[in-house]
Amino acid sequence: MKKPQAAVGRRCRKQASSLAGREKHALSSNQAPDVWVSEVMLQQTQVATVINYYTRWMQKWPTLQDLASASLEEVNQLWAGLGYYSRGRRLQEGARKVVEELGGHVPHTAETLQRLLPGVGRYTAGAIASIAFGQATGVVDGNVVRVLCRVRAIGADPSSTLVSQQLWSLAQQLVDPARPGDFNQAAMELGATVCTPQRPLCSQCPVQSLCRARQKVEREQLLASQSLLGRLDVEECAPNIGQCQLCAPPTEPWDQTLGVANFPRKVSRRPPREECSAICVLEQPRALGGAQVLLVQRPNSGLLAGLWEFPSVTVEPSGQCQRKALLQELQSWAGPLPATRLQHLGQVTEHGGVRDDGFCGHIRRPISALWPSPQVVHTFSHIKLTYQVYGLALERQTPVTTQSGARWLTREEFHTAAVSTAMKKVFRMYEGQQPGTCKRSKRSQVPISASRKKPSPGQ
Repeated sequence: MKKPQAAVGRRCRKQASSLAGREKHALSSNQAPDVWVSEVMLQQTQVATVINYYTRWMQKWPTLQDLASASLEEVNQLWAGLGYYSRGRRLQEGARKVVEELGGHVPHTAETLQRLLPGVGRYTAGAIASIAFGQATGVVDGNVVRVLCRVRAIGADPSSTLVSQQLWSLAQQLVDPARPGDFNQAAMELGATVCTPQRPLCSQCPVQSLCRARQKVEREQLLASQSLLGRLDVEECAPNIGQCQLCAPPTEPWDQTLGVANFPRKVSRRPPREECSAICVLEQPRALGGAQVLLVQRPNSGLLAGLWEFPSVTVEPSGQCQRKALLQELQSWAGPLPATRLQHLGQVTEHGGVRDDGFCGHIRRPISALWPSPQVVHTFSHIKLTYQVYGLALERQTPVTTQSGARWLTREEFHTAAVSTAMKKVFRMYEGQQPGTCKRSKRSQVPISASRKKPSPGQ
């Protein structure tokens, strides 16, 4: 491959002022803590989703000192629903380190940011250093990868070490030393709005004339019209001695229908491992102050660390013994419980043309009122977790004692608590089985599956 042309950088720099008006940039006001928060939130998450979370976060903790003094419970509660929850925890850890060990000063260079602050990787460090402190350092996120792979017609696996190093080198060579923050944001905005994964707007691209992917599309179209498919691409691979490590392998033929979207190469990802869990909404419908449900807190490390959830146990997909194991788990938190009232949602008993669901006072309702499947499927970054959902409603009015790490919440408190999206799906399924809510609302008629996007930790 040829070395990058300086004209690529000049053309991007020319567009920087018009493209740098990224929404999160306007929100961050170019202050280091603000940029830090916005960049971490934007990992794996779209701008439109982040804006409300960012606004609420900065209103609650306008300074690093405020964030450092907050509890993990407060952080998780505000982050709930944004996903990749370790990001919020590491943000707070970083704030505490700045306040307690660095004299309240955020490091100014990408190297020291990455070395000293927990959860700050190469991309986030470069973004903070260039946007907040004006350091001339390049950044590479998913959008920039796509732009550079197309501009340079890099068809090899962008996740490979060699290609990744080349992309970071290109980004560093191209960054504008006078306006590094604007340039980096312009490159990211170019990938997000113009050089998109599908149906890129090539006619609106400011670097169209320099884009080798576009040039290749035009050559392929010309060759096809002249019936000369298969002719050697002399410009890219002359003298074609061995396989170019930045070009697509011979096993990856050019797809005429994709055009520039042939770049970057689609990386085959390992499918998430599948797990199954039995989970129960344990409710006291007649509790003083209104109906309450039991939540337990997850460990302070690992997946969804510190968040609250309904009691659950990991089970085999076959479902054997899951009811017994779940009942034991429930009793470990809440003491003796009526085993006969623990009911798998959707599991029913016949009563003529109508069925009973076995809990909530044995409410009788038509078969059509039941959910089609008593399970919730939620996909995290590396785990596809299927929840077999159970319900158990208690008739007594006196409070049920609980162990440390568990608490009873009203329905209103549940919706503002530090719970994951998966728990909200489970609760919507449970609510769909309650008296007066037999017909599913539009809010509950959502696909019971979720996933996310680009460089960061787990949900």
